[in-house]
Amino acid sequence: MTTAIPKRLQALSDADYAVFQRKLLPSVSAERIIGVRTPALRSLAKEMLKEGEADAFLAALPHPTFDENQLHAFILSELKDFERCLNEVKRFLPYVDNWATCDQLSPKSFRRHTSELPPHIGVSVEGLAEGGWLQSPHEYTVRFGIGMLMQHYLDDGTFAPCYLDAVAAIRRDEYYIRMMQAWYFATALAKQYDATLPILTTRRLGPWTHNRTIQKAIESFRITPEQKAALRALKVKG
Repeated sequence: MTTAIPKRLQALSDADYAVFQRKLLPSVSAERIIGVRTPALRSLAKEMLKEGEADAFLAALPHPTFDENQLHAFILSELKDFERCLNEVKRFLPYVDNWATCDQLSPKSFRRHTSELPPHIGVSVEGLAEGGWLQSPHEYTVRFGIGMLMQHYLDDGTFAPCYLDAVAAIRRDEYYIRMMQAWYFATALAKQYDATLPILTTRRLGPWTHNRTIQKAIESFRITPEQKAALRALKVKG
């Protein structure tokens, strides 16, 4: 079955879309990008789950192409059993080598288990917790952990200021981690402005991440004109 998947992906490929994707994914070699559009991958993921074809494919890591990794992420995103999904996510994350696969790995089952997820992310009521995704040496595993905090723990009912502290405490040089930190704090400003603002006023982020957070927040329609003016005044040099 697994040998048939590349052929099915090739049949769905779009040469122009492959060229477009290669420009957006500098960490992925061009020959690994087939060029299958996201809706087609999502449909194939659901079909494979329905037909019982997903298990063998999930077991066949590593995958040689970007599109197979995307398909893997979309299958995991549809798994209903939380424990199984969590274990499969942990097994898959070391093979994630780009921002797109990282960001499109968004398991639906996690939404129903937000009380169980923080230790796996690497956070606790004290801030960072050992052994979670935020402490991984792998760039995209850290990015995924921050993304999970952004998706599931910025709304009333799940938000806790200690999660802001945990993301602010991450000191990494990788571009895609710093960019996700900025995206996280910009979203936090939109949803939890008063709790998040001290992260900037006390300059707890590196200059690049600090300024990129402000830039992304100012671009948001969810930030008021008054808040944007206050944020502009907080930009730093460097």
